[in-house]
Amino acid sequence: MNAAGGARRDRASAGLRRFDARRLFALVHKESLQALRDPSTLLIAFALPAVLLFLFAYAVSLDARRVPIGVVLESQGASAQALAAAFAGTRFLDVRFARDRREVSGPLVAGALRGYVVIPQDFERRLAQPGGAALVQVVTDGAQPNTANFVANYAQGVVQNWRAGLGAAAPAVPAAAIALEPRYWFNAELESRRALVPGALAIVMTIIGTMLTALVVAREWERGTMEAVLSTPASVFEILVGKLAPYFVLGMLSTLAAAALAVFVFDVPLRGSLAALLTLSAVFMLPALGQGLLISSLARNQFLASQIALFSGFLPAFILSGFLYEIDSMPAPIRALTWLVPARYFVSSLKTVFLAGDIWAVFLPDLLAMAAIGVVFLALAKRATRKNLEA
Repeated sequence: MNAAGGARRDRASAGLRRFDARRLFALVHKESLQALRDPSTLLIAFALPAVLLFLFAYAVSLDARRVPIGVVLESQGASAQALAAAFAGTRFLDVRFARDRREVSGPLVAGALRGYVVIPQDFERRLAQPGGAALVQVVTDGAQPNTANFVANYAQGVVQNWRAGLGAAAPAVPAAAIALEPRYWFNAELESRRALVPGALAIVMTIIGTMLTALVVAREWERGTMEAVLSTPASVFEILVGKLAPYFVLGMLSTLAAAALAVFVFDVPLRGSLAALLTLSAVFMLPALGQGLLISSLARNQFLASQIALFSGFLPAFILSGFLYEIDSMPAPIRALTWLVPARYFVSSLKTVFLAGDIWAVFLPDLLAMAAIGVVFLALAKRATRKNLEA
């Protein structure tokens, strides 16, 4: 009984041994060789990020361009024809003309059209009345709310611009008293790619940091090699640093490769400095790696580790980070939950460094939040690893 207790204390004291740089270097060298010899690790670190960036840059688009709509021209008057021509003249709409609503209702139900505009028979008569209150109806497909809002708002804008031009030509028709001239900062062309690709870097880093670390370390638990490492004279700190250092380097190299793709292939401007980008990425790797190491320490098998990493790492980064869905539009309990997601802060800073520049007033709070979450994850991972050592 006393011998068993002494052995347990000896193993527990491994975490308190003096730091040895040579021992740490040997562990890092061993983990680096293991990562380089594993094809799946290199595929996840370099091939998967490129695939994801191509998907988010080309397959996923929030831009509403060439939206197919119908224009039902029930009136044959010159003003109605001019308004129909105004709809056909915009590059944001792909117009299909019809004479009857029944010609466009079927395609709308089938999804071939996203809405249609009706210029009624009495359009000319209403336009000639005092005040020119001509009625134009817009019918949209509510199954896609964002596109429906775009069609309705853009149709209203086309009508207003047409009436403004009509008022200049015919003073009897009042023109708009106030003209709005919108200006868009940071993304003047309103290209969704420029907002999606920087956010996709956070997803890439989450996969490399959380999922890859969880899978690789869990694989060692399955094969029994982790117990062999824990039985060496190395301390818990040296073991953790030795495990995480190669994947930290992989993550930073993957960040550089992804940033190069974003700038030179996808034409996303990097208005900030490379140093700021690397600093943000390095700090984000702390919670990502710590979470992956904690998951592997608790799960100890690859399937369970991958499932936990998916639900606790990848999905929150994808849904709750502001990458695709605006946080302000979420319910209050979900908004509160997003403060615990490291990717929330990383996505915000990435969009800033790419589209706005080095604004450290934005970076510093995000860096502090990511570092704090990373310290918590790493402390929990160290505690879990020490428990495994004492077991």
